[in-house]
Amino acid sequence: MEELVDRARRVAEEAEVFRVEVEETPVIFEANRLKQLMTRQSRSVSLRLVHKGRIGFAISSGVEDVGALVEQALQVAQFGAEARFHFPVLEAGTTVDIYDPEVEQMSLESMVALGEGLIDGVRQGVADLVCEARISRAMATVTVANTRGSSISYKRSYFGVDVEGLQVKGTDMLFVGDGLCSCRPIKDTSTVIASVVRQLELSRNTARAPNGLMPVVLTPMGVASALFPPLAVGFNGRIVLQGASPLKDKVGETVFDSKLSLADDANQAYRPSSRPWDDEGVPVRRIALIDRGVVGGFIYDLQTAGQAGTQSTGSAQRQGRGLPSPGISAFTVAPGEATLEDMIADMKEGL
Repeated sequence: MEELVDRARRVAEEAEVFRVEVEETPVIFEANRLKQLMTRQSRSVSLRLVHKGRIGFAISSGVEDVGALVEQALQVAQFGAEARFHFPVLEAGTTVDIYDPEVEQMSLESMVALGEGLIDGVRQGVADLVCEARISRAMATVTVANTRGSSISYKRSYFGVDVEGLQVKGTDMLFVGDGLCSCRPIKDTSTVIASVVRQLELSRNTARAPNGLMPVVLTPMGVASALFPPLAVGFNGRIVLQGASPLKDKVGETVFDSKLSLADDANQAYRPSSRPWDDEGVPVRRIALIDRGVVGGFIYDLQTAGQAGTQSTGSAQRQGRGLPSPGISAFTVAPGEATLEDMIADMKEGL
């Protein structure tokens, strides 16, 4: 890391090195049986630099030849976008617990037993239910260093359990499932089992969908898949700068129901998407996107913040092997007043 930063400093105005190392162990079940288990490791090192005011970028799975990586980034800079930012100086990250050493200590035997118990639990009394399950543990180490003296590093653990069941009756196919994830080991899957069993119980009575307009109650998973993706796009600073967001001129205006408050908060303890810094070394913070229906603001990384004439919100993420871009870490919704049971009871007819 230091050698790469030093070499880049000699030929560029500014430079940054981003490294991520991951070790993942998935235990996979198919058709109610253990199919495979493995441990895989990966590492990537990316170099982003500013040369003659333009952004150059190169990435490698290792740094066997530091000079070659620097030269690749310089060549890309000839065609790169104009840099509208400076890399950050070192700032203390937020204090958030995202690592539990017990995750590394979880044995394969205990993970297999956890998956078997999960499948057995959801199949009680439903012998024809065919299940797939996945028990995963992972450890990731993220390091960011730049030519302005900033050097940060943190370690994050991950543990997840997921199960999906398929039941076929004649021409009907029913899919049920649920899961949990945390930075801590999950040893009790009873809530996941109870959720899937409840889905199976509700599926026993088939109802015909009537015609016409009717109220709809979405589960948390339904909200996450139907509502959050378009909101994530609408609040993305890059999309706002392109003029493609319907919220671009709505900051400070009431656009949503006054009961809705939404934030992006990467400071939640033991949540896999939490972190002390973003992927550019900027400390994360809670970002109020909607406050009682009022649009609060947008998310930015360094480049989009510079283009917008504002400051980074600590929202830089690197998807795959590319350059950083603004991204949502963890949507959090302020709780309402009605329970699920209240909402269902309030409907005479609905979904």
